[in-house]
Amino acid sequence: MIDETVAEIREMQTHSSSVVAVKAARALGDLLDREYATLDEFERDLDHNTGALRRANPSHASLHRAMRAIADAVIDDAETVEEGKHLLEATIEREVERIEAGKREAAANAARTFEDGETFLTHDYSSTVLEAVEAAAVGGTHMTAYVTEARPRYLGRKTARTLAGMDRVDSHLAVDAAAGYLLREADPDRVVVGMDCIVGDTLYNRTGTFPIAAAAAEVGVPVVVVGSGTKIIDDGFRFENESRPPSEVMLEPVDGITLENPAYDATPISLVDQVITDEGVREF
Repeated sequence: MIDETVAEIREMQTHSSSVVAVKAARALGDLLDREYATLDEFERDLDHNTGALRRANPSHASLHRAMRAIADAVIDDAETVEEGKHLLEATIEREVERIEAGKREAAANAARTFEDGETFLTHDYSSTVLEAVEAAAVGGTHMTAYVTEARPRYLGRKTARTLAGMDRVDSHLAVDAAAGYLLREADPDRVVVGMDCIVGDTLYNRTGTFPIAAAAAEVGVPVVVVGSGTKIIDDGFRFENESRPPSEVMLEPVDGITLENPAYDATPISLVDQVITDEGVREF
């Protein structure tokens, strides 16, 4: 299961970084069924696998923190293999609950900020943003959502379909290049996006976030970021962008053309008005 999870994370089959972190933590449960002759052997295997999972996507702060937390809580803190396994099992459950609770609380805090009749624009696919919108809608709030496609993987289409399935939400889908047009013509009350992570004074999120935030600043539309506080990180974490397969952009290679397909872009936090996490609302 660990090897399969590493492969899945590398291929970005799961879009939510919180879900990725939970899957990685759960995958470490495989070690509970393995036989170890010594405690040192068990700890070396744990260190190797937390490292492999962490390196599978070095851009995910939630994954980084979860793997570090599990390794730090178990290695050098047990006296026997059995004790180490008990500690690992308990730590996995604690980390999973911490991640899921943070996501739930962030969504709940964001849900309370939606107003009846509000129009917002969102980009890509954020399970936390969707959870917040659904909670607000269930509470009786009517909203209009404009969603950009998030090419080339079109994850925005998944977002638009999910929103269309919610009562009290009017869902619209547009091409990425129409974001500036929508910010002027649809006149949304705000932009609401998720986050991969915030490191220092930079928000890292799916490519396309930066130009939307820059355009929003130009026309005076506030930008709100929603996500677990575990994604705000600076202790030893260095964000590493990824280049997605060129085939996502163009199926057939063309001589003389180098295809660029970065997974994330960097948005200065100065373009962000609010960050909503499980810890509350932070103004900028």
